Amino acid sequence: QVQLVESGGGLVQAGGSLRLSCAASGRTFSSYVMGWFRQAPGKEREFVASISSSGGRTSYADSAKGRFTISRDNAQNTVNLQMNSLKPEDTAVYYCAASSRIYGTTWWANEYEYRSWGQGTQVTVSS
Repeated sequence: QVQLVESGGGLVQAGGSLRLSCAASGRTFSSYVMGWFRQAPGKEREFVASISSSGGRTSYADSAKGRFTISRDNAQNTVNLQMNSLKPEDTAVYYCAASSRIYGTTWWANEYEYRSWGQGTQVTVSS
């Protein structure tokens, strides 16, 4: 298991930007697929973005495409989510997650494939 701690959330006006970071413990970080999910009040948790263990491949929810960028630094054991052009509907608690599953990508948006989760960081976008 890897331990994950998110940071970087906050309050921002619509159209603004935030950069979320997730720090991971453990020496095997580079073997995990990493994902970002979010949960808005009264809604189910949803997929935002994922990145392969090497960082060479990424996937985004339609709501994030063109506005969000996921990246990772395996030397620093971190994964980031750069969020631009934020909208009030992006308001949610954002979670970092790690999966040790190696092959394929079709499962990346499935939260149940991720075994390690951070505590979440609140993002609030005001209109």
